Amino acid sequence: MPSEVTAISPFVDKLMLLLRNCSCVPEGVSDVEIALREALANAIIHGNHEDRRKRVHVSCRCEPDEVSLTVKDEGSGFDIHTVPDPTARENIGSAHGRGILVMKGLMDEVCFEQGGVIVHMRKSAGQAPKGASQGTRRERDDLDSVI
Repeated sequence: MPSEVTAISPFVDKLMLLLRNCSCVPEGVSDVEIALREALANAIIHGNHEDRRKRVHVSCRCEPDEVSLTVKDEGSGFDIHTVPDPTARENIGSAHGRGILVMKGLMDEVCFEQGGVIVHMRKSAGQAPKGASQGTRRERDDLDSVI
C-alpha cells in the first residue's frame, strides 16, 4: 500500500471485511482492526516518513481460530528499547507514542524484526491477549489507564 495516511482506512476496511468473511476474526471484534491501524500509521508516519515513493507491505495469514499480520515499511527502523514509556508521568500529555502499547495490549503477540522495520502481530479468536512475557498484562492495564 502507499505511504499515505489517507490509504489506511480504505485498506483496513477491505482487509477486515475479508477476515470476517473468512471467519478468522469475529464480527464486532475491533482489537485486530485497531492494532492494524496503529501498525500501519507507525509504518507510514515513523517508518517511511510519509514518503510517497515508499510502500508499506502487509501480509496476512487467516486460520479458523487466529489471524497473523505482518506490516513492513521501507524505513531505517528503530530501537524498541529506546521508545519512551507512554505511561510515564512526563509522557502522559503527549499526543503521540501510544501505538506500540496499544498493539501489545490488544493482540496476543507483537514482535519486531529487522530493527523495527517489520512488526508481526497475532490474535487468537475469543482469547484475551496472552503475550510472551508477564509484562503483557501490565501493558494492558497501562493501556486501560492511558485511554
